[in-house]
Order: sequence, then C-alpha cells, then structure tokens
Amino acid sequence: MSGKRIIAICQAGGVFETDKDGMMTYRGGDAHAIDVDDEMGFSEFKLEVAEMFNCNINSISIKYFLPRNRKIPITISNDKDLKRMIKFHDDGATVDIYVMMMEEMFAHDVSNMPTTTSRSSRTTLSEAVIPIDAPFDVMEDTDPLDDPFAASLDIMDDAANADAHINIAAEVAPAFALAGSSDEKQLKAAHRWQNNITGVGQRFNSVNEFRESLRKYAIAHQFAFKYKKNDSHRVTVKCKAEGCPWRIHASRLSTTQLICIKKMNPMHTCEGDVVASGYQATRTWVASIIKDKLKVFPNYKPKDIVNDIKEEYGIQLNYFQAWRGKEIAKEQLQGSYKEAYSQLPIFCEKIMESNPGSLATFTTKEDCSFHRLFVSFYASLYGFQQGCRPLLFLDSIALKSKYEGTLLAATAADGDDAVFPVAFAVVDAQTDDNWRWFLLQLKSALLSSSAMTIVADRGKGLKESISEIFENSYHGYCLRHLTEELIRDLKGQFSHEVKRLVVDDFYAAAYAPRIDGFQRCLNSIKSISRDAYNWVLQSNPDNWANAFFRGTRYNHLTSNFGEIFYSWVSDANELPITQMVDVIRGKIMELIYARRTESNQSLRRLTPSMEEKLEKESLKVHSFQVLVPKGGTFEVCGDTPDIVDIDHWECSCKVWQLTGIPCCHALAVIGCICRSPYDYCSRYFTIESYRLTYSESIHPVQNIDRLLQDDSSQGTITVIPPPTRRPPGRPTKKRYGQQEVVKRQLQCSTCKGIGHNKSTCKEASA
Repeated sequence: MSGKRIIAICQAGGVFETDKDGMMTYRGGDAHAIDVDDEMGFSEFKLEVAEMFNCNINSISIKYFLPRNRKIPITISNDKDLKRMIKFHDDGATVDIYVMMMEEMFAHDVSNMPTTTSRSSRTTLSEAVIPIDAPFDVMEDTDPLDDPFAASLDIMDDAANADAHINIAAEVAPAFALAGSSDEKQLKAAHRWQNNITGVGQRFNSVNEFRESLRKYAIAHQFAFKYKKNDSHRVTVKCKAEGCPWRIHASRLSTTQLICIKKMNPMHTCEGDVVASGYQATRTWVASIIKDKLKVFPNYKPKDIVNDIKEEYGIQLNYFQAWRGKEIAKEQLQGSYKEAYSQLPIFCEKIMESNPGSLATFTTKEDCSFHRLFVSFYASLYGFQQGCRPLLFLDSIALKSKYEGTLLAATAADGDDAVFPVAFAVVDAQTDDNWRWFLLQLKSALLSSSAMTIVADRGKGLKESISEIFENSYHGYCLRHLTEELIRDLKGQFSHEVKRLVVDDFYAAAYAPRIDGFQRCLNSIKSISRDAYNWVLQSNPDNWANAFFRGTRYNHLTSNFGEIFYSWVSDANELPITQMVDVIRGKIMELIYARRTESNQSLRRLTPSMEEKLEKESLKVHSFQVLVPKGGTFEVCGDTPDIVDIDHWECSCKVWQLTGIPCCHALAVIGCICRSPYDYCSRYFTIESYRLTYSESIHPVQNIDRLLQDDSSQGTITVIPPPTRRPPGRPTKKRYGQQEVVKRQLQCSTCKGIGHNKSTCKEASA
C-alpha cells in the first residue's frame, strides 16, 4: 500500500439521520476536501481538519463509515486508525469524513435524555470482566399478583391487548458518563441502542431477538443484569444491583411465536454500586458488532477487537472473548464448517458436472466422518498430459481449519518452469495410507501408463506406493527433505559453519552432472566428517544425484516446487472445506486464463525462461573449436574436450540431457552444421506446448446453498466432520520454499568446544 493516496471529503455542521434499516445519512453542513496518504500522521491530519473548519483541535472527533456499511461510524483517534481507514478504502479514490464538535455531541445527546432521575455517571462498563459463559440463575415463574415487584411494574396480562404499545422511553434513565472524550465516544457509539426496549407491549420475532435487544439496551444504558427465568418461551430479567427495582418480563404470545414484553419497571435506583462489565457482551454480540468490519478486513486481530470495542462501547473484553466472537462472525460470513462437510456429495457431483472430464471424489469412515477428498480438474489433467514434461512433484501442507487436516498436492512444471497445479486432496492426516489413496486417484485421473519422474520425500510408505502404482516411473528423492534428515542425524556433532560446508558439498554432489564431479564433492564431505560421508553413501544416491539418476528431472531436485500453490492454500485453509476447494479452483482458473492470454501474444519459438537459458549458453560458444566429425559425432575442444552426438541429442558434459536445452558444446556443433538451435530443444519448451498446457478452461461451480434447496437427492450420503479438532493456541506456520535448515550452535572461543561459550568453559576456569 506504499504511496497510496485518497481524497478525504470532510463534512461538518450537519446531522445524522437514521432510516428504518438502521442506515445513517448525513444532512447539511459544509464540506472541504484534502489529500490523505499513508505517510500522514493522525496529529497532522487532525490539525489540518481543525484549521479547515476554524475550530479547536481538542474539541473535534473524526469519524467515517466502512465500505458498504453505513450503520456504524468508526472513530479515528490515532495513527493506526488513520492507516486502517486508508487500507479499508484502498479500492476507492475518496472517503467521506465526518467532523463532530464535542459541544454538538454533548448537546445532541443531552437533548434526548429524560429529565427524570438518572443513575450516577460513575458506573462504567469497563471496570471488571464477568465471564460471558456464566450459568444463568433460573427460578420458577411467579404469578403477577404474588410478585413483590408487581406494584411498581407496568403489567400486560392479556395478549389480545398487545397492540396497545406503550412508549416509556422518557421514563428510562440512561446512565452515560458525559465527562471526558472517551466517554463521549462510547455514548455516541451506543446511543442508537437506547430505545431498543420501549416498554410493555413491544414485540419481537423470537426470544433470541429479545435477548439481543435487551443486551444492547443494557450496554447503551450502562447497567448489568441477570436472568431470573430464561427459556424458549419466557425471559425474566432484573438489574444486577442489589435492591434496584429495574425489572422486565417477556413471554410468548399464545398461538404465536412472537415474544412480547408483559411487565417492566424502567426505573433504576442503583448509584453505581454495582460494577458493570462485559457481562452482556456475549460472543454472539461481539460477532454482530465486528462482522461488517471483518468482511472488509479479514485479518482483524482479536487484540484490535478488544481495543476497538473498549474505545467504541466502553466494554473491556479479554482476548478469548474477542477470539470467540471473531470465530462466530467468520462462521456467519463463511458458512458453517459442519454444513460444508454435509455438502460434499453434491459439491463433488457439481464439480464434475460443470467441468466434464474432471475427477472429484471423497470417502468417509465407518461412522460417516470425513476421511478424504480428491479433486483434479480436466483443464489441469489435459494441460499436464499435452504440454508439460512427464514430471510431478508431491508435497503436503498442514491445514489450520477448525478440524485441521492436511492438503496433499501434485504439481508440474510448465514450459516456462512455472508451477502448474495438477491435483490436490484434503485428508484427515498425512499417513502412508492416505498418500497411497491419493496416488491411486491420480493414476486413475491421468489415464496414462507412460513413464514419468516423481519428485517426493523418501518416506517408506510413499516410496513403496510410487513404485507399485506408477510402475514405469522413477522416484527422485526431494533434496530439501534429505538435507533436513542429514542435519538432524548429525545434530550436536559439528558447529554451524561446519554443517554449512557439509550441506553445500551435499547440494554440489546432487547437482553434479558427471560421476567425477560427484566423487569430488563426496571426498570433500569425507574430509570434513566420516559420519556425514557414510550417511551420504547410504542414502541411495541413485535416487537423488544427477550423475546416477536414471529418470529425467530437468534439474529439478526438490518437491517444494509449487510455492505459489501453497500460498493459495495458506490464504484459504481456514475456510470451510467446500469454500477452500472453491477458492483454490478460482485461483487455478485465474492462473490458466492469465497465462493463456500471455502466451497468445508471444511471438517467440520458446518460452521466455528457456530463451534466456539458450542465450546464456550461446555466449560461451565463441571460444570452442569443432573438429571434423565421424558420422554424427563431433569433438568440441575448449578447456576440456567434449563429445557431442548430434543425432541422439547427447553431450559428454551431460548438461543437454539434464536440461533439455542444448549446451554450449552442442550449440557450437549446431552452428557448424548450419542448423537452428530451436530444432534441438525439448518440445516441452516451445510456445506451442505452452499454449496447449493452458488451452482448456476451468468453469465455476454453482452456488451450493441454492443447489441444496433445489436438489431432492441431497441426504443420500451423510458426511460429518472428522473427530480431530484444532488444539487451543495459535497454530504454527510452516514456511515453504528454500529453508535455512542449519541452526547456529555455540562454540567456545577459548577451547573451541561445542555447546558452550567462554563464560561457561570449564577449561578456562581451571
């Protein structure tokens, strides 16, 4: 967002009007415009606004609305708030700013207050925290005539008189503290809830709606309450202060589902002796407050929720109340995790219906709990088989969703050496059995028995499954996983610097194209550590070293090739399973469309990265001498003599065979025989193959919720969430890509020993 600039249209002197839907409109006043960027501080911004309207900088409050939400004005009070405002309006060129004068806010709110006795302003909602999950105090219902509170209550016994609505807002005593800018902010934020409860005769569609209105009413009037009765058809509540007569009773109207207030005593006699708190701020209430903001700002953190609700409403939440509220709001916005699993049967069906030739299938356990889901789109399958090298990379990523799980992925390399997603699966855990199932589904989707190379970890289960399911294929061990094993097995033996040298030599040995180069690297490791040398020899170099590997990896030695794919998953893995899959589908769809468009505009014969590699090799040709050939074999003299077999596309340096691009020696021969180097490049690197890779499209899947309403077959297969649940606490983040696997160890500068420093060295103290 660096350099982002928007125009702030500042308005002052008008009034807010609220319509029936709760939407707020600003009427009247003056307006001015100023530029705001992400380098501007709040103090500078507020000073400029104050000078613009010729007012005291300490007498104004600045507010704005979130995009698509004109119900809750948001206060700007520091640099962080200002930057958030710019972030929220990143897609727009302007933002409306409302400048509120403190005296106007005071006069406006006081004019709406009754002249009857009010509770003390000493009562605040942030003085203590009462657990929001505390059990309700429930007792048996009482007859109104026997109720000791009945003498002071407005009573409505006849449901038929429910239309006789009595407005008692003037008798209700709000308890806002009007001294101090913080209290004024809280007053303004909760002001719209003052009349949520109007008195006897008021009706609500459900008991939950009544409870929510009562909770907001209590927050607006700053008092705490407790339930005396609380069930599905009646609710009785009294003020939490001992001896305070405020009380309300609502129950269901006969023959209807409506809840009606039958009795209410609106008067408070408590004088702040009860400590009010976030008791009314339940998880559901927190969710309702933050939902609109969470929609705009998905990374809204619990600590920011705590600060914002404290500032706007004066309620002090703890971290877990905010976290639980955020989880509920996410579920309301994204849908239920549980419902998503139940939608899997029709979801898979619609994927294959909207994308013919695709494969989407799932399995459940005996108790109908989710086990595995496999998805591969026809566009990916066709693109891989028609345009990509016969080379697959297998890897996994742990999911952070409510029910955890693991995503298994198969990716390929397109002609430009960019990632091409082929298939993925969501499984309950990363096990040998799940990997085997994934490979079986992948094999059935590909419908091909041709030889290919698969780069993956060398775990026992995966190793056996690859050799069994893909019989004619080659298993290349992932060099990153091997390096992690090497460091782990040598733990504690060497210093950080020594381990780094071993790892460097190990990588050099893996990439060495010829046996002599491999042996030199191995001897270097042997000179450092005999244990490391023996480990390398026992790690099956035939499966990872270029000098011995019989398959074709095109110099790709690690399985974490699809970093962009895993970044997609990281953005979506907290979503319900169907939405996560659909987000991945959308990302693949966008990728295919963008690369197809780009390739259609290309006038080259090879993809850009391969053109660049060919050009780099051609710069080395000028110093070579090509001797007269015998048949199709040429000798190229440079620093060392190399033999080029032009008919079989081979060179003794092995670079041509490893990469699919003619090496410098081959280019010298090709120039000598007056041929085009493009004729000797692998077909997978041509722009034609690249276009074939992205020639098919992925189509959207219809709205699942709408399909469930129309599809009468839903319910034939039951899928429930897996038994695993995400443990409490913040999940760890796994970083993909090239990782630093060597950790620094302590080394004593006195005795050169490992595991301590000179201050704890025993030899030095001796």
